[in-house]
Amino acid sequence: MPFYTQEQLGSGLRRNTEHQMTQPKVLISDKMDPRAAAIFRERGIQVDEITGKTPEELAAIIGDYDGLAIRSSTKATAKLLDQATNLKVIGRAGIGVDNVDIPAATARGIVVMNTPFGNSITTAEHAIALMFALARQLPEADASTQAGKWEKNRFMGVELTAKTLGLIGAGNIGSIVASRALGLKMKVIAFDPFLSPERALELGIEKVELDQLLARADFITLHTPLTDQTRGILSREALAKTKKGVRIINCARGGLIDEAALKDALESGQVAGAALDVFETEPATASPLFGTPGFVSTPHLGASTTEAQVNVAIQVAEQMSDFLLLGGVTNAINMPSLSAEEAPRLKPYMALAEKLGRLLGQVLGEQVRGVSIEVEGAAAQLNQKPITGAVLAGLMGTYSQTVNMVNAPVLAKERGLDVKEIRHEREGDYQTLVRVTASTPGGERCVSGTLFGNAAPRLVDIFGVAVEAELGGHMLYIVNNDTPGFIGKLGTALGQAGLNIATFNLGRRAAGGEAVALVAVDDPVPAELVQQLCALDGVREVVPLNF
Repeated sequence: MPFYTQEQLGSGLRRNTEHQMTQPKVLISDKMDPRAAAIFRERGIQVDEITGKTPEELAAIIGDYDGLAIRSSTKATAKLLDQATNLKVIGRAGIGVDNVDIPAATARGIVVMNTPFGNSITTAEHAIALMFALARQLPEADASTQAGKWEKNRFMGVELTAKTLGLIGAGNIGSIVASRALGLKMKVIAFDPFLSPERALELGIEKVELDQLLARADFITLHTPLTDQTRGILSREALAKTKKGVRIINCARGGLIDEAALKDALESGQVAGAALDVFETEPATASPLFGTPGFVSTPHLGASTTEAQVNVAIQVAEQMSDFLLLGGVTNAINMPSLSAEEAPRLKPYMALAEKLGRLLGQVLGEQVRGVSIEVEGAAAQLNQKPITGAVLAGLMGTYSQTVNMVNAPVLAKERGLDVKEIRHEREGDYQTLVRVTASTPGGERCVSGTLFGNAAPRLVDIFGVAVEAELGGHMLYIVNNDTPGFIGKLGTALGQAGLNIATFNLGRRAAGGEAVALVAVDDPVPAELVQQLCALDGVREVVPLNF
């Protein structure tokens, strides 16, 4: 998997020049509303709809595609991704990405997107429906009545009005459930570490700790992703802390509740009722909960409405198209967001940032212990995350040939690099400036760049020496003593080696002091020439560069 080049950084495409002339190609491997394929075609993207394939069959064809659009059936495992040599983006039409190996995708530089808003209302409404089903024992009453019984006195329900609803997770879906519950005149409390006091006030709910929620809630509904922190959040111990007679609803992810413990709590009466739309193992054709009094189940129907199916299909197609064609990154799991509108403006800055990072990586190599990315002027008004990602992609390219903006932050973290972002509102010498400082055992080394005409990247400072240089192709970075005749010696050496000089940029700290030359040449610099240049009088350092 090659680098993102300057153009690829802006467009999100990893392909060679010949491939850039062809249309991106997307595979839809799960059944999806036909509007998804229509959107891809309207945007000029080739699309194949091939569903129902075995993992082996899918692995045999996945290498032909730039994008993979899936629902829940396709499993994007590390083994499958090993064969996805051209894959750049996986789009999940829905919220959960349990069926995608996120670390494996990230390591391979593949963006993983979901569509968290397309089925939010549908899932929230299903949670409310299950709450009503539990409150009024609707499934049992229906079964009894259709069996010819008239057990009016058997089914004594409870009102929702004035009851306390406990939300575990108050994000997009949880906040919709809260809104509906408040309309039912319920009191809503929420446990969510990411919920700010201001947001809680805006939603009209009370933020509480988990133990408080368990003790106070008449109904508990879960709306949190399945992570190492949330797995088994309603454990046997947690269920024992609940208010006696609580009713529990889960339309989020299986694995949030200890199902065996929930069965015991239902049988003991600690939990009066439970409604699950999701299970630890799906499809859930067998469960210890089946047949337990007070238990209601549905087969993962949270997103199963006509509107939701259309919404997520449209959303995933638009997001993937924006990425493949424009570089827009929306609702990505493993990369900062970059809207399709931002991408064209950020493209030259990302190209500049990648070159600065690549310059530092090639000159300093293993010495780098940390990196600080500063922006000022016009650059300070932009989304800084993609600029940081581009710097890291350039820097980490020194250590890996499979690096891009998706996996560069992970590689930097693995190497223990400290990464800082700094934004300056001040006006400087340049209308816009990106400065990258590397921490090394010998101290800080800094390079700075700007844009000419808001488009052309230029290096303006290298390790404290003012220069004005393009960074591209094959170059030589040379540090030498500022003495008469050196440039002639250098030119002669390059000429004798058959290397034609494309551009020649000089800078120095002071007359007779340390000087820096950045020389662009038409061909790669042979190792023997580097040794020859190092032997010239006054030369302190010679590093061949490639951009």
